[in-house]
This record gives sequence, structure tokens and C-alpha cells, in this order.
Amino acid sequence: MSTIRSIESIRADFPLLQQMQGNRPYIYFDNAATTQKPRAVLDVSRNYYETLNSNVHRGVHTLSQKATDAFEEARRVIRTFLNARYEHEIIFTKGTTHGINTVAHGFSRAVLKPGDQVLISTMEHHSNIVPWQMACEYSGAKLNVIPVNDRGEIIYEEYLKLLTPEVKIVSLVHVSNALGTVNPVKEMIADAHRLGIPVLIDGAQSTQHLKVDVQDLDADFFVFSAHKVFAATGFGVLYGKEEWLNRIPPFEGGGEMIKEVRFEKTTYNELPFKFEAGTPHIEGALSLAAAIRYIEMLGMDFIAAREAELLAYASGLLSSIPEVIPVGTAAHKASVLSFNVKNTHPLDVGTLLDKQGIAVRTGHHCAQPLMQRLGIPGTVRASFAFYNTREEIDLFSAALRRSIDMLL
Repeated sequence: MSTIRSIESIRADFPLLQQMQGNRPYIYFDNAATTQKPRAVLDVSRNYYETLNSNVHRGVHTLSQKATDAFEEARRVIRTFLNARYEHEIIFTKGTTHGINTVAHGFSRAVLKPGDQVLISTMEHHSNIVPWQMACEYSGAKLNVIPVNDRGEIIYEEYLKLLTPEVKIVSLVHVSNALGTVNPVKEMIADAHRLGIPVLIDGAQSTQHLKVDVQDLDADFFVFSAHKVFAATGFGVLYGKEEWLNRIPPFEGGGEMIKEVRFEKTTYNELPFKFEAGTPHIEGALSLAAAIRYIEMLGMDFIAAREAELLAYASGLLSSIPEVIPVGTAAHKASVLSFNVKNTHPLDVGTLLDKQGIAVRTGHHCAQPLMQRLGIPGTVRASFAFYNTREEIDLFSAALRRSIDMLL
């Protein structure tokens, strides 16, 4: 259900957007790194610590029971948001990285063996490279990589060639954090499944921009981070199909994830608790549920259309600046605009923009292999959210022109 609201009223929901840098309004174009939090989320976090602060699942007292009810209600909200089949397929994690490590660890112990292969793409974030390298080192499996073209798109025919019976899992980014490329993951999952190969989707950059339906995608695993979706840092979600979560062992041991502990042997708890060792990030779960309610109040269709409009407008403005070199020109993109300026370093451009009150990200964006493939050290990245405006983009374009004049 969506509610039609003006952009001005939406921006008023986000306290940080009201800040000034000197006598200039502060412009936040680093949403791919983390998103700002609406008051609806901030209020839930504060209310938890002021009125509900207690550990969950373990206490018989009233406060603990109320906290547990709120915590598990958050799981129900997230299940509905992703359209998972069951609540116990929703595993609470510390974030996308933790979720991928959980799956990679499980596969290295229970699935992978020498001669097997793991398939990822060139555009992966380090968080979807390093855990699989570690899994391959442990198991003796081999890591294979799907190439990308100069536009930053997966070369699909090469993907199909790499899908062989030796591949035991494909792990793919849904939306590239460095380029904004939206990968055809539904089709890629279907092609993998024809050979019985499971697929993990890294949704860190898609969940806040696109409607995600894990059953429609038929993903075996899907991971994302709350702080990319207008909620708290240090919290995330791993969705996994029940049969896979039952098959792989837990990543961490300790309290809560056990059914019975003896010195001779420990019996693991049922799902989802098997993968949730220790005291959880309770406030994180509640804040994510509040963020999801806020997103649903606005409507994902509104968010997607709004951000597509902003990306098209910004891309048009930057195309009129002759010194700007766009990086990542895929046919299907989310709201990430990566570029370089001729004869300059991205860090210098980003620093001058910051001096003018505009936050962008510079560097390799934790995607060094992708930058090596493109033959560049990094980019300047402007990433938009629905609360950004055309007026901010106008100021950004003017500030970029001034920066170029100072550097060249």
C-alpha cells in the first residue's frame, strides 16, 4: 500500500537531510554505502531501549516476553517483504558479508570437495569474493569467474559455458555497487537450476531499489544489509530455502543455536535459531521492520520510478560535461552513477565536491577485480535514493564543473 506524498514532506522525515555544511545545504549522494534513517526508524530504536530493553527467547519475565514478541514480529515482517515461504527461512545476521560467509562456510564443510567449482562474476563486491576463496582453499574446490563487457554487463554466453556439472554453487550480485548494473538474476538462476546448481544472490544494492520476491526469483539464498534499507548498521538477513539451511552446518557456535549441549556432542537447534548464535541485534531487527513499513507506505513502485528519474536526469547533465568519462553504461541500471574526470584522480574530485557540501564515494568501491578489468584505479560514485532531488543534482553538476576548472 502506497501513500502519495510530496518530496518535501518525505525529506522532512530524515533529520540528517536537514543539515547544513557552512551556509550550504548538505547533499548526500552516498546512498550505496549507507542510507539515511527516517524518524519512524529512529523512534523505534529509541523506544526499544527506553521501554522494551531485554534479552529475547530466554526470559520468563514480562519484559523479555514482550521483546521476544517484537523481535519475532520483525521476522514475520521481513518474511512478507521478501515473500519467503516460511519465517524460519529468515536468518538474522550482522549483514550481507556475514550472510555470505555463513553460506560459504556451510558449503565448504558439507558440499564442496576437490574438483568442484564455485562460480561468481567479475563485478562482485569483495564480500562475495573472499568468503568463496576461503571456502575453496578449505575444500579444494576451484573459483571460476564470469567475465563482463566494457559496459559492465555480464557476458551471458560465457556464463552459460561456465555452467557445468562441476559447479556446486553460483553466487551473484543482483545490482553492482560500483556500476549500478542490474543483473538478469532470475534468468541466471533458472539456467543454473536446469543443472541442479543452487544460487546465492547478493541483494545488498537491490533490496532498497527493486521489489524482491525470493520465490519468484527462485533464489536458493538471498542476503542483504539493514543499513542499506534505511535501518540500523550491524544487522542483516540471510534468506535460505529450508532444504539448504537444513543441509549446511552453522557458521558460529554458542548460546541460542543449540538444542542440547554435552561434552561428548552438541545437538543444533531448529531453524532459524541454528544459525543465530549469541544475543542478537534486537534493535536492528526492530529497526529493519520499521524501515520496511516505511518503504511499503511509500510503495516500491514509487521508489523505483523516482530513482530511475533521478538517474536519467543526472546522467543527462553529466553527459554534457566533456571532461567526464562515464563508467558502467549497462542497459539496465539502478541509481548509481560512476564516472571519472579526464586527467584527474577520483579522490581529488571527491574531495573538492565535499568542500562544496556534496557527499560522494571515491575509490575502488570494494570491487578491485572489476576496476582491474576496466583498467582504472577507481571512480567517483554518486548514488541516489528516493529522497534526493533534481535541485540537488543541479548543484552537484555545477559543483563538479567548478571542481574540474580547479583541477585542469
